[in-house]
Amino acid sequence: MQRENSRNTIIFFVCAALIMGFYYFAVMKPQADQQRAARIATAEMSQEAGTAVGDAEATLAGGAFVTDRSAALGAAGRVQIETGTVKGSLSLLGSRIDDLFLTNYKQDLGSDAPVELFRPQGMEHAYFAQFGWRGENVAGGVPGPNTVWTLSKGDKLTPSTPVELMWDNGNGLRFTRNISVDEQYLFTVKDTVANLGATSITIAPYGRVERQGIADDLGKQMISHEGAIGTFGQGTSYSTEQIKYKDWAKKARVEKTSTGGWMGISDKYWLAALIPAQDEKIDARFTVRNVQNVDVHEANMLGAAHIIAPGKQITETQRLFAGVKRNEILKSYEESLGLPRFVYAIDWGMFWFLTRPIFAVLEFFFGLLGNFGLAILALTVVVKLVLFPLANKSYASMSKMRMLQPKLEELKKKHGKDPQKQQQEMMALYQREKINPLAGCLPIVVQIPVFYALYKVLFVTIEMRHAPFFGWIKDLSAKDPTTIWNLFGAIPFDPAAIPLLGGLLGGPLHLGVLPLIYGLTMWLQMSMNPPAQDPVQRQIFALMPLVFTFIMAPFAAGLLIYWAWNNILSILQQYVIMHKFKAENPIDTFFARFKKG
Repeated sequence: MQRENSRNTIIFFVCAALIMGFYYFAVMKPQADQQRAARIATAEMSQEAGTAVGDAEATLAGGAFVTDRSAALGAAGRVQIETGTVKGSLSLLGSRIDDLFLTNYKQDLGSDAPVELFRPQGMEHAYFAQFGWRGENVAGGVPGPNTVWTLSKGDKLTPSTPVELMWDNGNGLRFTRNISVDEQYLFTVKDTVANLGATSITIAPYGRVERQGIADDLGKQMISHEGAIGTFGQGTSYSTEQIKYKDWAKKARVEKTSTGGWMGISDKYWLAALIPAQDEKIDARFTVRNVQNVDVHEANMLGAAHIIAPGKQITETQRLFAGVKRNEILKSYEESLGLPRFVYAIDWGMFWFLTRPIFAVLEFFFGLLGNFGLAILALTVVVKLVLFPLANKSYASMSKMRMLQPKLEELKKKHGKDPQKQQQEMMALYQREKINPLAGCLPIVVQIPVFYALYKVLFVTIEMRHAPFFGWIKDLSAKDPTTIWNLFGAIPFDPAAIPLLGGLLGGPLHLGVLPLIYGLTMWLQMSMNPPAQDPVQRQIFALMPLVFTFIMAPFAAGLLIYWAWNNILSILQQYVIMHKFKAENPIDTFFARFKKG
């Protein structure tokens, strides 16, 4: 019996070994070899992504740049692009989307020229997007930056008429590219690769956005992000990466891996973003390389390698967002495509929990009132109502302190030679009268984050760009255009054009109507506060309205409207409370002079 059990055990292990060996050689090893080949191909293609994918030497124009756009466009065959929001063309050379204007937005206030997003190769600061394939040792090659495609279907790319491009490598690989565009700013590139040859091939899709040098006006703003941007991660964990141009220039390469997500190059209001399939694993890179004395900035992504057997074909879909960072548009793509944090292409900043609600309130009031300036006034009222109880206590405390000024002066005279005793007596007096001397600062401290968040909203949201108020304010996101130095336009000359002084008068000393209103309301509000006990502090506080008038002068008009209107509401609230406590105030003192007369 024992001998039989031993024999059965030996037979079991021998059979198990045979089965495992057969399974390994017949199933596991071929799969492992295939996966290893794909990994090697992906690694090799990933290395190529920093060179061949970003082959700036092959794409950067030699010699001098041309200024004539038509000359640059004429370097290759083109397919026209026209929708209700964009207009331009794509090049058959490399199938580049490199000529694009945003027709709903103008370069400058009062200008008819649309905003330029992409610029073709050959011009200074060329900027474009491109999709292609990478493959190691593929006979006949794969389409890359310098491939000339053939237009096989369609003659103009519109939301209702996609176009189809073809390229045959002459060795059994046929590439068919279908490009479509929606009514907004989303391009969809659908590639079909058919293997008509006799051997399997391994290739991987790539996409890139390339900017050859940056204009002088880019990357200068501290409060808004301009440069590389992307959201990477997997599952439910995604984070947004931002690299400003000045920091990007210091990093030769930044690498990320992700499942889905998106990446690209962002300006203050405009975005060019690559969007892979959201279930696809990608290797993403932000690179900067100096080519022919030009810093070439690239955002490129490499998808997973595909093994295509003879007689088989695969289809890969990639997308490009090329357009305006408008909140509702980004949100709609975020929801329809399942894009993680796409709305954060707008630089909401570290106080996003304030900037986004403030923007939502502004949009709500804009829908009701039809004017963003009026929406800012309404937002200010909402903020004042939220802070109303706190402000009431603060102004009541300040009114009581103002009434205590005679007693404080007596303490100062009585204990002038003993500062410590004077301070003790003052604190005892505050305690008896139930006054908090710091209460007056609380409303201002609470409003500082709100002030910054509104500044951020006015600065980074496209909705505020070129949004008018009334009268001379044509753009709430820009500074007040008037200046005291030509009597607010009454004298027909530009102070900035004055030799030597023009830089100061048009810059730090530029004072418009709104900064002066702001300074006046700040002075009146501070005059209603209890005067400081220390003479030095009193002088500093007296100079603050003047100093802040110059500090605030270059700020956005919308921000000055908010702050001046906030000061006016605060003055009215404080005036009512001071009347209630019968405290002396500068408004009553001013009108009392007329009554005496």
